[in-house]
Amino acid sequence: MTPITQKILELNAFDMTRAEGLDPAAAALVKRRRATFGPTSMLFYKRPLHVVRAEGVWLYDADGSRYLDAYNNVPSVGHCHPRVVEAIAKQLATLNIHTRYLYDNVYSYAERLLATFPAGLSNIVFTCTGSESVDLALRMARTVTGGTGFIATANAYHGNTTTATQVSPSSASTEPTPKEIFFVSAPDTFRLGVDGACRKFTADVQAALDAMRTQGLRCAGLIADSILSSDGVYPGVPGFLNDAAGAVRAAGGLYIADEVQPGFGRTGEAMWGFERHDLVPDIVVMGKPMGNGYPIGGVVVKPGILAEFGAGSGYFNTFGGSPVAAAAGMAVLDVIEDEGLQANAKDTGAYLLAGLKQAGGGHQKFGEARGAGLYVGVEFVASQAVGAPDKEITTAVVNGLRERNVLIGTAGLNGNVLKIRPPLCLKREHADQIIEAFSLVLKDQAVQG
Repeated sequence: MTPITQKILELNAFDMTRAEGLDPAAAALVKRRRATFGPTSMLFYKRPLHVVRAEGVWLYDADGSRYLDAYNNVPSVGHCHPRVVEAIAKQLATLNIHTRYLYDNVYSYAERLLATFPAGLSNIVFTCTGSESVDLALRMARTVTGGTGFIATANAYHGNTTTATQVSPSSASTEPTPKEIFFVSAPDTFRLGVDGACRKFTADVQAALDAMRTQGLRCAGLIADSILSSDGVYPGVPGFLNDAAGAVRAAGGLYIADEVQPGFGRTGEAMWGFERHDLVPDIVVMGKPMGNGYPIGGVVVKPGILAEFGAGSGYFNTFGGSPVAAAAGMAVLDVIEDEGLQANAKDTGAYLLAGLKQAGGGHQKFGEARGAGLYVGVEFVASQAVGAPDKEITTAVVNGLRERNVLIGTAGLNGNVLKIRPPLCLKREHADQIIEAFSLVLKDQAVQG
């Protein structure tokens, strides 16, 4: 399957060559950004935000306006959570060093984190980012299986290292896709129905395995975000990943679960997204949400795989698993447990999803709302009868919500899916604000249409 040519960061992007109309302070910042960052750094929204502080689910603009953040999953337990801030500051004032020395809080955190995983996943390697985690996981899979062939979804995003970009078609790199990388479509539940779409996904994975075999390639693995977020937020029916993972394992490959986005209780039903499928991965990768935004990542792996990898390869990461990173990670786990954030994700997420379905139901371009916990996607189409993706209205809705002080993003192969993934502390009253703003924006769009 040919990867897309549109970059994920170009969705809902501000054109930095058109700063006219912005207030002078914002226009000056755009000019400085262009001069220093160059052309590769994107801003969100037709009218970008100049944010100056944050707290919980709120972002505050330079003019004092308050925005409900329903987009940023990295501050997983809420922006500037005081327990996380205190833990980082206290540890930073005591010691922060690489892991070639003994220090107890790193192992305490590793033990606490690993206790949330199925018994077979009992080793961890710490990194600083999700990209590093993915890169290492792919290395492990190639080493252990002796294969080079990987399967990923057609609009996935797994990171920005050279290797991670190869399995991240949404990055739309101009470099040719290596022949060892095969892309399959995410389950199109809107057009094929949930069951039909999930069956097709399994068939597509098998077809990719058959193509590898025909080309003389050995399978190394399947990497998938268990809610297929960048593909358009497709939670599917619980268990639909099992058959695909089973086919990959039968071909000698590994199943790598990318939990950077669906992990840490976000889906509500379990701590980890893959648990919705009653499936134990071979390797799990995590990123910055595990530290509420502090640079930390990790690779959780079955011991036999890590031992085999370590027998022939070394890995060292200077600040992967540093004492400060461990303190941040431990504080996040404390907050998730003490504030009941997984249960909140389940309850508030279901409430939000139901409200969005009701609000969108009367609009001719509303396709469907789908999600699990506090990860929701809303698909827009040209019409219910035609079902063709409508990127234009999706972008208009995102910017309309921004003007009503609600921040979300976009996703999907065609850029026609709203991506809603707030901090896990989002409550029902916040969900009501999202639903009300969404309803008003759709009414505005109906009038304009």
